[in-house]
Order: sequence, then structure tokens, then C-alpha cells
Amino acid sequence: MQEAPDRDDGRMESQMFSHVTVGARDLERAGRFYDAVLAPLGLKRRVVTSDGGPPALCWVAIQAPLPRFYVYIPFDGEPATAGNGCLAAFLSPSQEAVRTAYTEGLAHGGTDEGAPGPRPHYGDGYFGAYLRDPDGNKVHIVHRGDLQH
Repeated sequence: MQEAPDRDDGRMESQMFSHVTVGARDLERAGRFYDAVLAPLGLKRRVVTSDGGPPALCWVAIQAPLPRFYVYIPFDGEPATAGNGCLAAFLSPSQEAVRTAYTEGLAHGGTDEGAPGPRPHYGDGYFGAYLRDPDGNKVHIVHRGDLQH
């Protein structure tokens, strides 16, 4: 995904997200999981500079500064818990990358929530997999052949 160009009036074109965050109890463990899952999708971990908030990790596409995916120790100091009905869905460049991300996620502490495969009820060319990260956050990896040209 590329950053939208600036408009003539100085405002940035609309994008849906600036960032998505999930909580973690153990950042090192979360980092290993997300490094393994997000690398096949072309996302890289970037340095997070301290802003006075809790420790965090961040991933971003190489070609664009936004959107970003963050994993934080919760701001309130309470243990991280997974949201019921919440998930982060990551676009994949191919069906093979969906399979690789899913396999790597399982190998790095994730649990199965739906093996890689077509999901025709979501659209022609929709191919995805579901996992939970080590903290229970639901993760969806999806290749949208129906929308990609």
C-alpha cells in the first residue's frame, strides 16, 4: 500500500487507517511471532522511539509510512487481553505467502483458527487463513485475488 498523495488543499487523501494496535504480555515473544508472520507479507519491523508511553513494537510496509501495526504493553498496566470479535487482517501478495505466514505463525507460538484456503463467501479470489497470536489476538492473513490486478 502506498501513501496517498497530498491534495491541492494540503490535506492528505483519505486512507482508512493510520495504525492498528494489539496488546501483549511479552513483547519479545510477540516480536518473534509477528516477525515470522509479517515477513512473508513484505512488512518490516521499524524502530519505535520512546514517547513516554509503554514499550511497543511496530511493523510497516517498506514503501509506505502508513498504515502501521503496533504491539504494546497495555497503557493501563493491566495484563493484555484479546478482544472478542476483534482481529487484524493483513493483505498478502499471494496465496503462497498466506500459507507461509500461517505456517510460520504456528511455528512461533500461534494457534490455528482456520487453515489457509479459499473463502468464496467473502468474494471470488478471496484466500485466507486465521490464527491467534501467543496472547490470543486474532490475526487474519488474506490474499484478495478478486481485488488485485
